[in-house]
Amino acid sequence: MQSAVEKMLEKYNCKNANEYKNSLKEIIQEIALSGLYKSGFFKKAAFYGGSALRIFHSLERFSEDIDFSLLSKNDNFSIEPFCNAIKEELASYGFEMEVIIRTKKTKTNIESAFIKGGTLINLFKIRTINPPVSGINKNETLKIKFEIDINPPSGAEYENKYHLNPFPFTVKLYDLPSQFAGKIHSILCRKWKIRVKGRDLYDYIWFISKNTNLNLAHLSERMKQTGHLSRSDSLNIRTLKNMLKEKFNSLDYKQAINDVKTFLRNPDETELWSKKFFVTITNDFFKE
Repeated sequence: MQSAVEKMLEKYNCKNANEYKNSLKEIIQEIALSGLYKSGFFKKAAFYGGSALRIFHSLERFSEDIDFSLLSKNDNFSIEPFCNAIKEELASYGFEMEVIIRTKKTKTNIESAFIKGGTLINLFKIRTINPPVSGINKNETLKIKFEIDINPPSGAEYENKYHLNPFPFTVKLYDLPSQFAGKIHSILCRKWKIRVKGRDLYDYIWFISKNTNLNLAHLSERMKQTGHLSRSDSLNIRTLKNMLKEKFNSLDYKQAINDVKTFLRNPDETELWSKKFFVTITNDFFKE
Protein backbone atom coordinates (compact mmCIF):
# COMPACT_ATOMS: atom_id res chain seq x y z
CA MET A 1 0.00 0.00 0.00
CA GLN A 2 1.29 3.45 -0.87
CA SER A 3 1.97 5.86 1.96
CA ALA A 4 0.28 9.28 2.02
CA VAL A 5 3.57 10.93 1.03
CA GLU A 6 4.11 8.54 -1.90
CA LYS A 7 0.64 9.39 -3.17
CA MET A 8 1.43 13.08 -2.83
CA LEU A 9 4.62 12.71 -4.88
CA GLU A 10 2.97 10.60 -7.58
CA LYS A 11 0.91 13.52 -8.93
CA TYR A 12 4.05 15.47 -9.92
CA ASN A 13 5.45 12.90 -12.37
CA CYS A 14 8.96 14.26 -11.73
CA LYS A 15 11.46 13.98 -14.58
CA ASN A 16 14.55 15.81 -13.32
CA ALA A 17 16.34 16.95 -10.16
CA ASN A 18 14.75 20.41 -10.13
CA GLU A 19 11.24 18.94 -10.31
CA TYR A 20 12.05 16.52 -7.47
CA LYS A 21 13.34 19.38 -5.30
CA ASN A 22 10.32 21.60 -5.98
CA SER A 23 7.92 18.72 -5.37
CA LEU A 24 9.60 17.77 -2.09
CA LYS A 25 9.35 21.39 -0.90
CA GLU A 26 5.66 21.48 -1.71
CA ILE A 27 4.96 18.17 0.05
CA ILE A 28 6.75 19.48 3.15
CA GLN A 29 4.72 22.70 2.95
CA GLU A 30 1.49 20.69 2.85
CA ILE A 31 2.51 18.57 5.82
CA ALA A 32 3.53 21.73 7.69
CA LEU A 33 0.05 23.15 7.03
CA SER A 34 -1.55 19.99 8.41
CA GLY A 35 0.56 20.33 11.57
CA LEU A 36 -0.47 23.97 11.93
CA TYR A 37 -4.11 22.93 11.53
CA LYS A 38 -3.77 20.37 14.34
CA SER A 39 -2.21 23.05 16.57
CA GLY A 40 -5.17 25.44 16.13
CA PHE A 41 -3.04 27.95 14.23
CA PHE A 42 -5.78 28.85 11.75
CA LYS A 43 -7.99 30.16 14.53
CA LYS A 44 -5.40 32.93 14.88
CA ALA A 45 -3.91 33.35 11.40
CA ALA A 46 -4.51 33.12 7.65
CA PHE A 47 -2.36 31.75 4.82
CA TYR A 48 -1.47 33.91 1.81
CA GLY A 49 1.18 34.33 -0.91
CA GLY A 50 2.56 32.17 -3.69
CA SER A 51 2.35 28.86 -1.83
CA ALA A 52 -1.27 29.55 -0.88
CA LEU A 53 -2.09 30.23 -4.53
CA ARG A 54 -0.19 27.13 -5.64
CA ILE A 55 -1.70 24.69 -3.14
CA PHE A 56 -5.28 26.00 -3.04
CA HIS A 57 -5.81 27.76 -6.37
CA SER A 58 -3.64 25.71 -8.79
CA LEU A 59 -1.06 28.40 -9.58
CA GLU A 60 1.30 26.79 -12.11
CA ARG A 61 4.58 27.91 -10.55
CA PHE A 62 6.23 26.34 -7.51
CA SER A 63 6.81 28.50 -4.43
CA GLU A 64 9.57 28.45 -1.80
CA ASP A 65 8.08 29.96 1.35
CA ILE A 66 4.92 29.80 3.45
CA ASP A 67 3.52 33.17 4.52
CA PHE A 68 0.87 33.92 7.11
CA SER A 69 -0.79 36.88 8.77
CA LEU A 70 -2.43 37.02 12.17
CA LEU A 71 -6.11 37.93 12.05
CA SER A 72 -5.44 40.80 14.46
CA LYS A 73 -2.39 42.49 15.94
CA ASN A 74 -0.59 40.64 18.74
CA ASP A 75 2.81 41.97 19.80
CA ASN A 76 3.17 39.08 22.26
CA PHE A 77 2.62 36.34 19.71
CA SER A 78 5.04 33.40 20.03
CA ILE A 79 5.98 31.40 16.96
CA GLU A 80 7.66 28.64 19.02
CA PRO A 81 4.72 26.28 19.71
CA PHE A 82 3.79 26.31 16.02
CA CYS A 83 7.36 25.55 14.98
CA ASN A 84 7.22 22.54 17.32
CA ALA A 85 3.92 21.47 15.75
CA ILE A 86 5.46 21.59 12.26
CA LYS A 87 8.54 19.62 13.33
CA GLU A 88 6.46 16.94 15.03
CA GLU A 89 4.14 16.58 12.06
CA LEU A 90 7.04 16.22 9.60
CA ALA A 91 8.69 13.65 11.87
CA SER A 92 5.47 11.63 11.96
CA TYR A 93 5.81 11.19 8.18
CA GLY A 94 9.47 10.18 8.46
CA PHE A 95 11.11 13.47 7.48
CA GLU A 96 14.28 14.63 9.24
CA MET A 97 13.77 18.38 9.38
CA GLU A 98 14.73 21.14 11.81
CA VAL A 99 12.52 24.16 12.42
CA ILE A 100 14.77 27.02 13.52
CA ILE A 101 13.36 30.31 14.81
CA ARG A 102 15.06 33.32 13.28
CA THR A 103 16.54 35.66 15.89
CA LYS A 104 15.67 39.29 15.12
CA LYS A 105 18.28 42.03 15.55
CA THR A 106 15.64 44.75 15.35
CA LYS A 107 11.93 44.87 16.19
CA THR A 108 9.73 44.16 13.16
CA ASN A 109 6.18 43.03 12.44
CA ILE A 110 7.41 39.69 11.07
CA GLU A 111 8.14 36.56 13.11
CA SER A 112 9.98 33.94 11.09
CA ALA A 113 11.59 30.52 11.15
CA PHE A 114 13.24 28.16 8.68
CA ILE A 115 12.28 24.57 7.98
CA LYS A 116 15.61 22.94 7.06
CA GLY A 117 16.90 19.49 6.16
CA GLY A 118 19.04 17.59 3.69
CA THR A 119 17.44 17.42 0.25
CA LEU A 120 18.63 13.93 -0.71
CA ILE A 121 18.16 12.30 2.68
CA ASN A 122 14.56 13.47 2.80
CA LEU A 123 13.83 12.54 -0.81
CA PHE A 124 14.96 9.02 -0.02
CA LYS A 125 12.55 8.87 2.92
CA ILE A 126 9.93 8.42 0.18
CA ARG A 127 10.17 4.72 -0.63
CA THR A 128 9.22 5.04 -4.29
CA ILE A 129 12.37 7.11 -4.96
CA ASN A 130 15.45 5.02 -5.49
CA PRO A 131 18.97 6.48 -5.54
CA PRO A 132 20.70 7.95 -7.34
CA VAL A 133 18.84 11.14 -8.25
CA SER A 134 21.31 12.89 -10.52
CA GLY A 135 21.82 16.64 -10.24
CA ILE A 136 21.38 16.97 -6.45
CA ASN A 137 24.47 17.40 -4.31
CA LYS A 138 24.54 15.03 -1.34
CA ASN A 139 25.15 18.00 0.98
CA GLU A 140 22.43 20.22 -0.47
CA THR A 141 20.05 21.75 2.10
CA LEU A 142 16.34 22.22 1.51
CA LYS A 143 15.12 25.39 3.22
CA ILE A 144 11.59 26.79 3.50
CA LYS A 145 10.96 30.12 5.18
CA PHE A 146 7.96 30.28 7.53
CA GLU A 147 6.83 33.89 8.19
CA ILE A 148 3.99 35.42 10.20
CA ASP A 149 2.91 39.08 10.11
CA ILE A 150 1.95 39.88 13.72
CA ASN A 151 0.67 43.40 12.92
CA PRO A 152 -1.48 42.89 9.84
CA PRO A 153 -2.89 45.80 7.82
CA SER A 154 -6.66 46.08 8.05
CA GLY A 155 -9.20 45.38 5.34
CA ALA A 156 -8.38 41.79 4.37
CA GLU A 157 -11.17 39.29 3.76
CA TYR A 158 -10.86 35.55 4.33
CA GLU A 159 -12.05 32.20 3.03
CA ASN A 160 -11.80 28.65 4.37
CA LYS A 161 -10.52 25.91 2.08
CA TYR A 162 -10.36 22.14 2.51
CA HIS A 163 -7.23 20.19 1.66
CA LEU A 164 -7.08 16.40 1.39
CA ASN A 165 -3.35 15.62 1.67
CA PRO A 166 -1.76 14.18 3.74
CA PHE A 167 -5.24 13.90 5.37
CA PRO A 168 -8.40 16.05 5.16
CA PHE A 169 -8.02 19.38 6.99
CA THR A 170 -9.03 23.00 6.58
CA VAL A 171 -7.02 26.20 6.22
CA LYS A 172 -8.03 29.86 6.55
CA LEU A 173 -6.72 31.92 3.63
CA TYR A 174 -6.84 35.50 2.47
CA ASP A 175 -9.49 35.62 -0.27
CA LEU A 176 -8.25 36.23 -3.82
CA PRO A 177 -9.02 40.00 -3.95
CA SER A 178 -6.99 40.46 -0.74
CA GLN A 179 -4.16 38.27 -2.06
CA PHE A 180 -4.16 40.34 -5.27
CA ALA A 181 -3.76 43.44 -3.11
CA GLY A 182 -0.81 41.85 -1.33
CA LYS A 183 0.83 40.94 -4.63
CA ILE A 184 0.48 44.45 -6.04
CA HIS A 185 1.94 45.80 -2.81
CA SER A 186 4.95 43.51 -3.28
CA ILE A 187 5.43 44.71 -6.86
CA LEU A 188 5.20 48.39 -5.96
CA CYS A 189 6.92 48.39 -2.58
CA ARG A 190 9.29 45.43 -2.29
CA LYS A 191 12.96 46.40 -2.04
CA TRP A 192 14.20 44.33 -4.97
CA LYS A 193 17.70 45.81 -5.05
CA ILE A 194 19.55 43.87 -7.77
CA ARG A 195 17.28 40.80 -8.02
CA VAL A 196 13.87 41.46 -9.50
CA LYS A 197 11.24 39.04 -8.18
CA GLY A 198 9.90 37.52 -11.36
CA ARG A 199 7.67 35.35 -9.21
CA ASP A 200 5.66 38.44 -8.26
CA LEU A 201 5.26 39.35 -11.93
CA TYR A 202 4.16 35.80 -12.78
CA ASP A 203 1.51 35.92 -10.06
CA TYR A 204 0.34 39.37 -11.23
CA ILE A 205 -0.35 37.89 -14.68
CA TRP A 206 -2.19 34.98 -13.04
CA PHE A 207 -4.51 37.29 -11.07
CA ILE A 208 -5.30 39.29 -14.20
CA SER A 209 -5.90 36.13 -16.24
CA LYS A 210 -8.44 35.04 -13.61
CA ASN A 211 -10.15 38.46 -13.81
CA THR A 212 -9.65 38.82 -10.05
CA ASN A 213 -11.31 41.71 -8.25
CA LEU A 214 -8.88 43.88 -6.29
CA ASN A 215 -9.35 44.67 -2.59
CA LEU A 216 -8.26 48.29 -3.07
CA ALA A 217 -8.95 49.24 0.56
CA HIS A 218 -6.60 46.52 1.81
CA LEU A 219 -3.90 47.56 -0.68
CA SER A 220 -4.23 51.15 0.54
CA GLU A 221 -3.80 50.04 4.16
CA ARG A 222 -0.75 47.97 3.24
CA MET A 223 0.86 50.91 1.48
CA LYS A 224 0.10 53.26 4.38
CA GLN A 225 1.56 50.81 6.88
CA THR A 226 4.85 50.59 4.94
CA GLY A 227 5.01 54.34 4.32
CA HIS A 228 4.41 54.18 0.57
CA LEU A 229 1.16 56.13 0.90
CA SER A 230 0.50 58.85 3.45
CA ARG A 231 -2.32 58.43 5.95
CA SER A 232 -4.11 61.45 4.51
CA ASP A 233 -4.04 60.16 0.91
CA SER A 234 -6.62 57.99 -0.80
CA LEU A 235 -5.82 55.40 -3.45
CA ASN A 236 -7.88 55.16 -6.62
CA ILE A 237 -7.57 53.07 -9.77
CA ARG A 238 -6.08 55.88 -11.87
CA THR A 239 -3.32 56.52 -9.32
CA LEU A 240 -2.66 52.80 -8.93
CA LYS A 241 -2.47 52.26 -12.68
CA ASN A 242 0.08 55.05 -13.02
CA MET A 243 2.16 53.61 -10.17
CA LEU A 244 2.18 50.18 -11.81
CA LYS A 245 3.09 51.53 -15.23
CA GLU A 246 5.96 53.51 -13.73
CA LYS A 247 7.22 50.37 -12.00
CA PHE A 248 6.88 48.20 -15.11
CA ASN A 249 8.82 50.76 -17.16
CA SER A 250 11.74 50.54 -14.72
CA LEU A 251 12.27 46.77 -14.38
CA ASP A 252 15.02 44.52 -15.71
CA TYR A 253 12.98 41.76 -17.33
CA LYS A 254 16.00 39.52 -17.93
CA GLN A 255 16.54 39.41 -14.17
CA ALA A 256 12.84 38.78 -13.59
CA ILE A 257 12.81 35.82 -15.99
CA ASN A 258 15.95 34.35 -14.42
CA ASP A 259 14.31 34.57 -10.98
CA VAL A 260 11.15 32.69 -11.92
CA LYS A 261 12.27 30.11 -14.49
CA THR A 262 13.43 27.46 -11.98
CA PHE A 263 9.90 27.47 -10.51
CA LEU A 264 8.22 26.75 -13.86
CA ARG A 265 7.76 23.51 -15.75
CA ASN A 266 7.44 25.56 -18.95
CA PRO A 267 9.85 28.54 -18.96
CA ASP A 268 8.41 29.60 -22.36
CA GLU A 269 5.56 31.20 -20.38
CA THR A 270 7.83 34.22 -19.91
CA GLU A 271 8.55 34.70 -23.63
CA LEU A 272 6.41 37.86 -23.95
CA TRP A 273 7.66 39.58 -20.81
CA SER A 274 8.65 43.19 -21.54
CA LYS A 275 7.76 46.76 -20.57
CA LYS A 276 5.20 46.89 -23.37
CA PHE A 277 3.57 43.62 -22.30
CA PHE A 278 3.08 44.56 -18.63
CA VAL A 279 2.00 48.15 -19.32
CA THR A 280 -0.52 46.95 -21.92
CA ILE A 281 -2.13 44.27 -19.74
CA THR A 282 -2.31 46.77 -16.88
CA ASN A 283 -4.03 49.39 -19.07
CA ASP A 284 -6.48 46.81 -20.39
CA PHE A 285 -7.34 45.33 -16.99
CA PHE A 286 -7.77 48.37 -14.76
CA LYS A 287 -10.71 50.41 -15.97
CA GLU A 288 -11.09 53.90 -14.51
